[in-house]
Amino acid sequence: MKKIIALIPARLESTRLPKKLLKDLYGRTVLRRTYEAVQASQLFDEVFVVCDHEDLSREVASFEGQFIMSIAEHESGSDRIAEAAKKLDADIIVNIQGDEPFISKEALQQVIRLFDRPEVEVGTLYLRIDDPEKIANPSCVKVVMDQQGRALYFSRAAIPFSRDHGLPLQAFQHVGVYAFRKETLLRFASLPVSGLEQIEKLENLRLLENGIPVHLAPVEHVGLSIDTQEDYEKALILLSDRSSG
Repeated sequence: MKKIIALIPARLESTRLPKKLLKDLYGRTVLRRTYEAVQASQLFDEVFVVCDHEDLSREVASFEGQFIMSIAEHESGSDRIAEAAKKLDADIIVNIQGDEPFISKEALQQVIRLFDRPEVEVGTLYLRIDDPEKIANPSCVKVVMDQQGRALYFSRAAIPFSRDHGLPLQAFQHVGVYAFRKETLLRFASLPVSGLEQIEKLENLRLLENGIPVHLAPVEHVGLSIDTQEDYEKALILLSDRSSG
């Protein structure tokens, strides 16, 4: 049996929505709702929040969650969880962002199932998108894959570019839930930030530039992540609808 641990990287400061993880969503913070959603999936042997600030660790302690402190500065969420992973007994480590209070069990199952195949070192998810506005939006990360479901490239640009039509008629969105074999996560964190990673600001490109294959599994939909004030307001509406429904 593989030991599977969920690590939730949590950074206090965020550019677009300051201290978003501590924002209240009907009596529970964004971070608490994310932690509880991950724990409720019952897919993990343990769940930890990896915190960069005491305000976050105090919040996790307030609802009796588990946390690990990390240094304040890291290049990416995966670098942050790698620091914590060194101390943990685990085979598979799943990285779930702290701003994902609506993460689904189905999505987590899909990424974990990839590791039934011994050749998989890193797993993540993708979603079909047909909306031209979303395809053109650099905040929506796109991925192209080979015939075995391995990533060829991730980009904020509209890929694959259609020479005849401009924007592609169909594209695939990268859904940012990552899973790693522990040794691969530690190897990733030991590598310097890559050139393409710096240009696109996408940590997954460090993997590809260093020859580490990234396997993908499909999902039908993705829950709302909270990056902006608009996302936060949508989350309040969504929870209000659920409670009244």
